Amino acid sequence: MRYLRSPSLRQLLSIANPCRRGISTTCRAVMLPRFGGPEVLELRSNVDVPDLKPNEVLVRARAVSVNPLDTRMRSGYGRSIFEPLLPLILGRDISGEVAAIGASVRTLNVGQEVFGALHPTAVRGTYTDYAILSEEELTSKPVSVTHVEASAIPFAALTAWRAIHSTARITEGQRLLVVGGGGAVGFAAIQLAVAVGCNVTTTCGTQSVARALAAGAEQAVDYTAEDVELAIKGKFDAVLDTIGFPEIERMGINFLNRGGYYMTLQGEAASLTDRYGLAIGLPLATSMLLKKQIQYRYSHGIEYSWTFMRADSEGLHEIRRLSEAGKLKIPVEKTFPITQVREAHTAKDKKHIPGKVVLELD
Repeated sequence: MRYLRSPSLRQLLSIANPCRRGISTTCRAVMLPRFGGPEVLELRSNVDVPDLKPNEVLVRARAVSVNPLDTRMRSGYGRSIFEPLLPLILGRDISGEVAAIGASVRTLNVGQEVFGALHPTAVRGTYTDYAILSEEELTSKPVSVTHVEASAIPFAALTAWRAIHSTARITEGQRLLVVGGGGAVGFAAIQLAVAVGCNVTTTCGTQSVARALAAGAEQAVDYTAEDVELAIKGKFDAVLDTIGFPEIERMGINFLNRGGYYMTLQGEAASLTDRYGLAIGLPLATSMLLKKQIQYRYSHGIEYSWTFMRADSEGLHEIRRLSEAGKLKIPVEKTFPITQVREAHTAKDKKHIPGKVVLELD
């Protein structure tokens, strides 16, 4: 059997759109050369754009959002995985236009407006003029939203989607408790659950109560002013915990019906591998998760899991449909030009901007 070499990026650009001129094989990108504060981020102007694999898409970025994962990775979270791969490019969400497509891509076309998100472990992120994502990580951008609005949606919404649809498989009439409904993942979970007819209760800060209720939550408990355990009534079929404190886990487990699902975003895999290295930390994390799963299955009759975002083309298409219909929104509080990425990270680190921050690329 003979193997043919994949075409280069220049060849793909020529084949995909012979009328386009001047798409460079280098571009601007925010590089992370070492871990640290916002000052370590470097906007470089001549970063190579790799050749596309058959299933990949080159996206001209118009807006990319700043996720908590970005600031944590910059500070050293996931060091055991990412340190050998430095320098890397941060960023997961993106909204922009297709600039070129790989040979096997069938659902997207050059010039099409798209949005999507990369997996949490991606090394070449979206803080760049030209980002590369797989076909399954992208879909058409909703026409009714701007690039800035679209870029805030996919990573948070896909994280919530995996928990409540792929893991808990919630259905109409079931009850969901979202711990931390004021954050992007929690707020997305509220809207996704309401869209399928679930009854949603959430905990959040004072400033998020009205927004959670407007999104369809039946009850929004202000954890700064109320005793959460006394305020929340009844049992739930699923709990999504976006905060991850031990006391919250205890409370959430006790709110579940037998056969229910407890899902937390704050798994121990990355922190344990950072502390002990991959060889020890990963088996230790696996053992810890298995122990909790057995413990809670035996003591409470519930399923326990650590949850994280992953590509899901079906989920992304549904997220696009709901966004287009105005049923799924992640509010953007402030935008920065990509040239002010350090200022954007500083604002998030110091909690000057509690809501979503987006970087714009001209």
